[in-house]
Amino acid sequence: MNAIKRRIQELVQYAPPRTAEAAELDRFWDNVLMNFDHKPLNGSMNPYKSPLNGVDVYHVTYEGFDETPVHGWYLVPSFLNLDQYPCIVIYQGYTADRGLPERYASWLLLGYAVFAVDTRGQGGDTGNRLYSAHGTTKGWITQNITQKEQSYYMAAAIDAVKAVDWVSSRAEINPYKIAVMGGSQGGGLALLASALNTKVSLVIADIPNMCHLDFGVMHSVGSLAEVAEYVKRRPDQFDLVMHNLAFFDVMNLAYRIHCPVRMSVGLKDTVCWPESIFAAYNQIQAEKHLDVHPFSGHEVGEPQLRMHMEYLQQWKLRD
Repeated sequence: MNAIKRRIQELVQYAPPRTAEAAELDRFWDNVLMNFDHKPLNGSMNPYKSPLNGVDVYHVTYEGFDETPVHGWYLVPSFLNLDQYPCIVIYQGYTADRGLPERYASWLLLGYAVFAVDTRGQGGDTGNRLYSAHGTTKGWITQNITQKEQSYYMAAAIDAVKAVDWVSSRAEINPYKIAVMGGSQGGGLALLASALNTKVSLVIADIPNMCHLDFGVMHSVGSLAEVAEYVKRRPDQFDLVMHNLAFFDVMNLAYRIHCPVRMSVGLKDTVCWPESIFAAYNQIQAEKHLDVHPFSGHEVGEPQLRMHMEYLQQWKLRD
């Protein structure tokens, strides 16, 4: 057996212990979701001019965790003249934005409505009204990290859950065909949304973050390095920080995912390490598939996107 196959075999068998118990996670999240279940979205939807022919384009805002208006593009391929459309909710990578509506033309041509949303405070139009109880390190994710109910990850998670609620309320969307998608941070949010919102019927998560967070804090050169820097400055808060992160760790919440999942991993990735992705993937009990790219880093190539398209087309035809 060559080194590459041996590395993959080791990862397939990688099963670190969960850092939070299912009963504790269920009590916490069931209470959180119950409290947010009736929070109004206070959404707005305004037509937006775009060169996309035969596509209805709207600029949408809605409220997720707090009163922060989360901005998104809502795109409907009306040239197909369907009564209802399958929909893809797309979350963004760390520091990124939703871009322009034309970015999503390929999904529209395949017959999907798209709801592409910003992540609060990062590169898009969405701000962040979350109150900060203490200072942070560079970036966003250590905001209120010692208070999980008011933490940045909590706000981002509820924003992601409410994005699914928003599209599911639209009469032109097939409520049984709502997929969530993203890469890196966006992939982590897609997995988290599927664990917390039963309206999700498919997940596509490329090189996802927010998996095996204790490993990521130790090794990642990406956003989780902010957490490492935070606890380096405040070593007395290490145990509390790691305890709180466990409630947002996809590895711990994977048992709550009940829809099909498609993921990808690059074995040379030092942002979302293979160990972190396999740790979460190996805990998922639903239908699942993982594309392993031995010579890729933190990236998603065109062949991977084509495989997603083919998979989505098969899923769209399922009853």
